[in-house]
Amino acid sequence: MKLKTFTPADVAGKKVLMRVDFNVPFKNGKVTDNARILAHTSTLKKLLDAGAKVALVSHFGRPKGKVDPAFSLSQIVPDVEKAYGLKVVFVDDCVGDKVAAAVDALKPGEIVMLENSRYHPEEQKNDPEFSKKMAAPFDVFVMDAFSASHRADCSTSGVIPFVKAAFAGDLLMREGDMLGAVSENPAKPYVLILGGAKVSDKIAIVGNLLNKATTILIGGGMAYTFLKAQGKEIGKSLCDTERLDFAKDTLKKAADMGVKILLPVDSVVASAIDASDTEVVSSDAMPAGKMGLDIGPETVKLFVAALDGAKSVLWNGPMGVFEDEKFAEGTKKLAEAVAAVTAKGATTVIGGGDTASAVRQFKVADKVSHVSTGGGASLEFCEGKELPGMAPFKI
Repeated sequence: MKLKTFTPADVAGKKVLMRVDFNVPFKNGKVTDNARILAHTSTLKKLLDAGAKVALVSHFGRPKGKVDPAFSLSQIVPDVEKAYGLKVVFVDDCVGDKVAAAVDALKPGEIVMLENSRYHPEEQKNDPEFSKKMAAPFDVFVMDAFSASHRADCSTSGVIPFVKAAFAGDLLMREGDMLGAVSENPAKPYVLILGGAKVSDKIAIVGNLLNKATTILIGGGMAYTFLKAQGKEIGKSLCDTERLDFAKDTLKKAADMGVKILLPVDSVVASAIDASDTEVVSSDAMPAGKMGLDIGPETVKLFVAALDGAKSVLWNGPMGVFEDEKFAEGTKKLAEAVAAVTAKGATTVIGGGDTASAVRQFKVADKVSHVSTGGGASLEFCEGKELPGMAPFKI
């Protein structure tokens, strides 16, 4: 997907509102993962190098339209200053005269950071009057928050009619390029890897990509719905009973189309996540009192072999409860295999969310082609949906 971006001449000397995503993991007063902050570095540098005056706007958590100190972006100012090497001027609102005055007063090497846009109930209602207020101090809008691009909010798309010009930033451009490469016209062999807990989360992506995939690997909790659809005993494993017919239909459609779907042939199981009675069992011999919490070693071999020779890979959803060392091996081995096929020239994209956390945990994030910053947004993109925060920039 190609998007309209800015040149230095478009933004030189202009007041620019840049939508970022600073909705970062935050615990005990500290940012625990600054990947989303760092992801905007390129766009911000280009704007500042061109001589623009830049204000950053974002949401943070779910304050539900009310001022709540627990969700104040002031708390992450030190992390933003450290990430960008710039002085941050914080404004305790995202609209009004204080914003205009702070932008006017900016000095070289400074940026303005606005308070949580979701303190205002109008933000998520995409209220035109509020959008107009937000846009008022600015000449140009730059949308760079891919992870919020599936939301039609004032700060993601509503401000566009009220500025002189609007553009996509570097991060939005790269997300469009990379996700497009593995969902619109992927080079084959194309391997789609699906995991995570819910089948319902992946229905649309399967529907959109089934006719494009060469092989689909299904692990994680969602695999047990497919195994159940094949008539297998799954014990206490996750099962989306309302999606059993979908699973059956998908398996049949794939077979009719010549698309190979691989399911776990074994699992690491236990009676509960915190239990010590872990064991590896065949998918044909699941104990009634246990649940599958990771793919087993034979499945790892099967899945890794299926990746060999792939030209395109999209991975959305971990293979198990990777946060727990007992159930991390399947996701870890698959992450290493995706990194290996990348080194051989494949285009490999990690679809954000838990899968992005996993590849960072297993130290391969820099060994794949792209790790998406958006969980829900990357899913909707790969489902073929038009994202409100990207659509206005398509060329």
